[in-house]
Amino acid sequence: MIFDSGSTQSNLDCFLHCTTPTIKSHFLCKSEIRNLNRLWHPWEREKVEYFTLGDLWNCYDEWSAYGAGVPIGLNSNETLVQYYVPYLSAIQIFTSSREETESGDGERDSISDSYSDESELWRWDGCSSEEGGSDQDSLWHVNNRLGYLYFQYFERTTPYGRVPLMDKINGLSRRYPGLISLRSVDLSPASWMAVAWYPIYHIPMGRTIKDLSTCFLTYHTLSSSFQDMNPEDNIENPKKKRNEGDDISLLPFGLATYKMQGDVWVSGSCGQDLERLMSLLSVADSWLKQLRVEHHDFNYFTGIRRG
Repeated sequence: MIFDSGSTQSNLDCFLHCTTPTIKSHFLCKSEIRNLNRLWHPWEREKVEYFTLGDLWNCYDEWSAYGAGVPIGLNSNETLVQYYVPYLSAIQIFTSSREETESGDGERDSISDSYSDESELWRWDGCSSEEGGSDQDSLWHVNNRLGYLYFQYFERTTPYGRVPLMDKINGLSRRYPGLISLRSVDLSPASWMAVAWYPIYHIPMGRTIKDLSTCFLTYHTLSSSFQDMNPEDNIENPKKKRNEGDDISLLPFGLATYKMQGDVWVSGSCGQDLERLMSLLSVADSWLKQLRVEHHDFNYFTGIRRG
């Protein structure tokens, strides 16, 4: 495979492009627009687009089974395709109702306290199942914009003990159907997820390159509140604007890396890739601190060790 030297995309661009979910867009009817939470959707609009969480997870179906192929340009003017499998690293879903959440089929799934042995998994009732909730309790109640924590999951097992993202969601959604039925317009701006991407193989085989073992952690917002705020519209490609009705792309707002040992991911864009990586890492760190969240994978990727 020959590398297209005329391409303006760097390897980092290619990774972000190839691992960004693109989701089918839906429109709310006018009666539903009037019922939107104005704290989360303050702008008056004739049309409001949204996606369902079920459609979002479908984007990861093939990637979970076969890996997402990322073309990587090498210094020898050749490319190879590195495949990455996505794993659910963390997710928090905040909704406007503390007692119940409307599902897509008209049924309601009640909010009850629960805990899973495989990770931290609980629904908000003022405190965590593992820690006292005094700090978090003040945060949630002082800032009503966050809404109520409907669902939370943080993966803590080693990479070899995890199942791909789609398998994990299928398992969790049996107990929490809102993971499929909820819509982006139902979610608070504080709703987010992190996806861990681990390399599995590359084509053609046989090349030993340190950076091909790099792992990535991408952060994505889940709420429609940020839908029109595409950070790359005016930076990477000012001519490429999303049109109404186009599929919705959930570009990562934050990023962390692990085992980045060479210059494969920072060799393009005249040094801008390195600045971009540092900026995305800083934003992810700020996001976690604002929500007072301890994200195990982020700490591991960035070398933070908790006693």
